[in-house]
Amino acid sequence: MKIKNIITFAIIALIVFGGVFVFSQNSNDDAKTLTQSASLLSAFEKDFDFGPISMKNGNVSKVFELKNEGVEPIAISKVYTSCMCTVAKITDAKGVVSGPFGMPGHGGGISKADLEVAPGETIKVEAIFNPAAHGPSGVGLANRTIFIETNSSQTPKVELNFTATVTN
Repeated sequence: MKIKNIITFAIIALIVFGGVFVFSQNSNDDAKTLTQSASLLSAFEKDFDFGPISMKNGNVSKVFELKNEGVEPIAISKVYTSCMCTVAKITDAKGVVSGPFGMPGHGGGISKADLEVAPGETIKVEAIFNPAAHGPSGVGLANRTIFIETNSSQTPKVELNFTATVTN
């Protein structure tokens, strides 16, 4: 009688543990599929510090790279900046440059975009900062942002930030 109970218990335990194992494998596969099907525009670097820069030396620029990590294309509908002293240009994977994109309502360029980033493609976003745009009173720390609006559920708005300490 004891041997039958032990064998029955062992069989039930195998069935339960086997079911848990199969269920956990399916959950992992579903999570992988969800991640792979989602559109995700990821930035290799989101923040940059120019350090001290002089007004008299003119514009400075920084190129940020973003990649579509998903399996579906990502549409970029808007690109704009936080200040009129900053504009952005986007270079797609084919080398086509769009922009300049600036601060809406302040003559800094357009904000509406009609760009697409295919799965696996990388784009370059160039931030161009004019340290003299605010005149002599514009010295000190400047924090600026480029906003990129997309149709991605994972990354509907990407923000690229830079700082600079403007000197005379």
